Amino acid sequence: MLSYQHIYHAGNLADVQKHALLAWVLAYLTQKDKPLTYMETHSGRGLYELNAPEALRTGEAAAGIQRVRQAGWFYADHPLERAIRAVQKRHGAEAYPGSPMIAASILRDQDSLHLAELHPQEHAALATMMSPYGAKVYRQDGFELAQSLLPPTPRRGVLMIDPSYEVKSEYDRLPGVISKLHRKWNVGVIVLWYPVLRDDRHSAMISALKSQNLPKSVCHEVRFDPVREGHGMVGSGMFIVNAPFGIENEATRLTRLFETLRN
Repeated sequence: MLSYQHIYHAGNLADVQKHALLAWVLAYLTQKDKPLTYMETHSGRGLYELNAPEALRTGEAAAGIQRVRQAGWFYADHPLERAIRAVQKRHGAEAYPGSPMIAASILRDQDSLHLAELHPQEHAALATMMSPYGAKVYRQDGFELAQSLLPPTPRRGVLMIDPSYEVKSEYDRLPGVISKLHRKWNVGVIVLWYPVLRDDRHSAMISALKSQNLPKSVCHEVRFDPVREGHGMVGSGMFIVNAPFGIENEATRLTRLFETLRN
């Protein structure tokens, strides 16, 4: 699990779906003048340069965020577009925010950020990148961190779960983890991202999550063509517990947009 580095995949079509919905959720929650807590179990480095050799090697950003922004998927006031513009203004035109930086760009001074990352180089980069935002960065297993923090202060908030899925047992483990986290924090918005692979190995995990009857749960999946021959990911999914009112409209809009990309 410590071999994964997101720079090879930053800004791909899975990031487009994940970050569009996450940004929407955070923008919705910050409409109320009440503080909230943002937590993340697998944070990465927080900021990526899309002209880095690793990103250019895969071409995933070019087929992802760069393509869809040119196509006008995100209107000027869309929360994700606002976050990207704010990050690029500060870090340059090739910068792309990971979810910690998207959260930091949307949240307010009264809000709290708690970010876990085990990979030593990614953790060091994350700590440096997020220090101006007052984030607490932990080199710790993200699920252990979540267990220790829940229920957080402030109690309102979002937990983002975004593992690499390099270990196949993650799929079997996650429904139980999310159920346990929800029992400790029944008002929290819990967001799970997962890849959709050719063999649909996520299906049993999603069935298990749905069988738990978690409140206000929304499951959204998009499909897309592989970015290159032999690439296993053919889609992206988000499972959200205590999903904010109105998110279905953004999810439906994204579904329609992704359908325009299919050959």
